Parts: sequence; structure tokens; C-alpha cells
Amino acid sequence: MANIQSMTAFARSEANFDGGTLLWEVRSVNHRYLELQFRVPDHLRQLEMPCRAQARERLGRGKVDCALRLQLDERNSGGMQLDEEQLQRVSLAAKHIRASDPSLAPHTAIDILKWPGVVAQQQPDMDVICTQAEALFGATLVELSAMREREGEALAELIRQRLDRIEAIAAEVRAALPRILESMRQRLQERVDELSINIDQERLEQEIVLLAQKADVAEELDRLETHVRETRRTLKIGGACGRRLDFLMQEFNREANTLSSKAVVSETTQSAVELKVLIEQMREQIQNIE
Repeated sequence: MANIQSMTAFARSEANFDGGTLLWEVRSVNHRYLELQFRVPDHLRQLEMPCRAQARERLGRGKVDCALRLQLDERNSGGMQLDEEQLQRVSLAAKHIRASDPSLAPHTAIDILKWPGVVAQQQPDMDVICTQAEALFGATLVELSAMREREGEALAELIRQRLDRIEAIAAEVRAALPRILESMRQRLQERVDELSINIDQERLEQEIVLLAQKADVAEELDRLETHVRETRRTLKIGGACGRRLDFLMQEFNREANTLSSKAVVSETTQSAVELKVLIEQMREQIQNIE
């Protein structure tokens, strides 16, 4: 059995490295399929393919937005690196100028270091940063999945509560059926008596049987209870069950509509209305289940 996951979640992970900071933010919302969107710095674009592979292994459905920020620390970006050849050329040129015009102030070491190309800022190793960013993305996905599971279990509990109420309504309607049928019989007999109609008793009984058949919702109640059991079983199995649960909600709606169309007393009509409300509440929650 697998845990139920919501498709709505957020995760944020940050890690420092020698020379800067990496920050992943991953947001997930409901979607029919798995749709991945990545926003990463251009010089780390090679990260996208391995990170997509990680996401596909862990996530089944949802629109997932993944954003990476790289903050380089200029003070610790690797120090200075001298271009020895350029340094020699600039030094010789400075000496030549000084020799040609002794009145010129002598060049200091700082002056030479300021000359373009003499000093290059050492760039961090992007391959190392990519490896660290990929590992950090994996940790972010773990956090995202944990939140999706927590949200998924909360959604499952809300659905179970409504299943409990649907079971109770079905039991109430089933228990009321004999009383409802007897009430129909009495009303029909009273109507015949009021009109002083001379009607064959056997014909009257036939009419009562026909009305009872039209108002009999025992089959619909049986199917409702079957759907409740199947929904509970699906929630227990877990995993990527959103589509199956959505199909079951369609079946629930079919029985609730039939129950409403067969209602002959306000009591049954109210029960059918409450059933539809509960089913719609479940359907809304299921839209977020993977």
C-alpha cells in the first residue's frame, strides 16, 4: 500500500558551498498530468535533464514549478589569479615609458595590477556546483513529497468523514422505505375514499404495487453502499488513485440523481439533496489527489 498524495505542496531548500549559496523552490498544484517547469541560471542549464528525471521518478501528477537561485559570494569566489605573461608585458612597458621620460612618476605594483588582463577573478567550478545543486534538488523533492503525503492524508480523512455520512443517509432511507410505502398506500386509499370511487380492490392493489416499484430505491441504496466500500478500499490502497476516485464520484452522482427522481416524499428528497452536496464536496477534494 502506498500513501495518498495531494498535488498541492511547496518545498524550499538552501545550501551553502565554498563561494556562494544554492536555493531551490518547488511548487506543485493539481493538473491532469505531470507538467514540469524549470527556471535555472543559464550557466547551470545542464541541470534540467537529470532533475526532470528525478521528478518523474517521485511524482505522478501535478503542475510542478522548480526554480533555482545561485548566489555567488564575490569575497570568496576563489581569489585572484595573475596572468604572468600579461604582467611581464605591462611591467616592461612601464619601465620603457619611465626610461623615455624620467619626469614621469614611477608605476606602483597596484597600478600594474589594475591594468586589464593582469588579474583575473577565479571562477567557481560549475561542474561541482551542478553536482551540489542536483543533490539539493533531490532533498527538496523529498520535502515536497512529505508535504504532499501530509496533505493527501488530510484530504483522505475529509473524504472518509463524508463517506460515513453517506452510509448513514443510505441506512436512514432504507429503514424508512416500509413506512414510506405504507404511507403511499394510505394516501391512495384515502384519495379513493374522498372521491367515492367504486374501484376493484385487486385493481387498487395493482396500482399500489406499481407505485411501490417506481418509488423503490433499494437498488440505488445497494449501489451507493457498494461505491462507499470501493472508495474506502481505494483510499486504503492509496498511491496515484485520483482518477479512480473521480470516476467513483460520477457513479455516486448517478445513484443520487436516480434517488432524487424516485423521491415521493420530502424526506427522501432532502436525503438526495444532502447526498449531492456530500458527493460534490468529495469531488472537490479529489481534484487535488494525485
